[in-house]
Amino acid sequence: MSIDIPTREDFVELSQHRNDGSVSLYLSSGAGGDRPPVVRDTEAARLALRSATAEALSQLDDIGVAQADRDTISDAVESLERDRDFWDSPARTIAVFISSQLTRAFRLRNELPAHSAVGDRFDIGPLLRATTFGHSCYVLALTEGDVRLLFLGADASSEQVEIPGLPDDVADALETTVTDGRFDRRRADGALGPKIEQRRYCSAVQEAVLDVIGDSGLPLILAASSDLEPAYREVNSYRDLLKQGIYANPSSLSLQELEKRGRELLEQHSEDELTSWRENFGTLRANGLASSQLSDVAKAASAGHVDTLLFDLASTEEGSIDEGGGIIIADAPGPTTYGLADEVAVRVLRTGGTVKAVRREDLPDNTSVAATFRSTP
Repeated sequence: MSIDIPTREDFVELSQHRNDGSVSLYLSSGAGGDRPPVVRDTEAARLALRSATAEALSQLDDIGVAQADRDTISDAVESLERDRDFWDSPARTIAVFISSQLTRAFRLRNELPAHSAVGDRFDIGPLLRATTFGHSCYVLALTEGDVRLLFLGADASSEQVEIPGLPDDVADALETTVTDGRFDRRRADGALGPKIEQRRYCSAVQEAVLDVIGDSGLPLILAASSDLEPAYREVNSYRDLLKQGIYANPSSLSLQELEKRGRELLEQHSEDELTSWRENFGTLRANGLASSQLSDVAKAASAGHVDTLLFDLASTEEGSIDEGGGIIIADAPGPTTYGLADEVAVRVLRTGGTVKAVRREDLPDNTSVAATFRSTP
């Protein structure tokens, strides 16, 4: 995989790491939807990494981090620079988290602003917000003999994604398959033959697609010919395939038309989900099982009571939260402060809750967070 999807375990590991010399780097192409991804120009990307690392090392020197620890960080970055496989990627942003004890790097399709930070913990806020903001999706255009996968980014970028595991001609591959030289699986006969072959075809496509998108949690929108649409849905095992699809033969649609229709469906899906959630939030709050007060939500998250958290995508309020959820708001950001909404989100993830970054106007009370609880805090 040339694109990395951070898992819940990744967020937990990064959020729990503590080291006075923790460095967080976000390298961006600044491409938006018009320029190539960041690592297509690998020399420029490596130069950006070296420059950001040099600045971070200087800051670590200023705050008294030992020379041996700074050398370990420098060596790890040089090793990442030499990793050809890592840079062979269509990523638009590279996120690097590194200390003398840990190194993690992610390649993202989303376009994030270039950013660096040093302190006693990693700044995972931009990564968390990018991967939980529900305005990215995949569109799968499927006809017999033609498969296209399109990624639509929340930053209005889009790209056609390669599907390496797909045979050159899936339809022909399914007609006769040699199995270890023992026997051939031939096209199914009889009245049910075409339907059986369609399901085989869709199963092969799905397997190849899932190898690419993994368990990303991003919605998948299906645009399939009328004969393959029901077959694909029958074999589908991806839980985030939307019920509503693009009901037009994809062979008649350009990538631009697929993107336009996909974004329209995604926007409607997001609005429907938010409307339903806000209605449920109001009912639960009346029974003491929801809140939009940061102090209440922080305590509930620390105790493992939060079921679902929505938080402001653009929240910049920093401070600290103690183990019990008590909040101290900082007058200004510093090496020991962090995004309060981000920290609450991470605590929800640690305890098995669901987290979604949204626009502030989508929250019930124009606050930075809103949460539903499993039980009364």
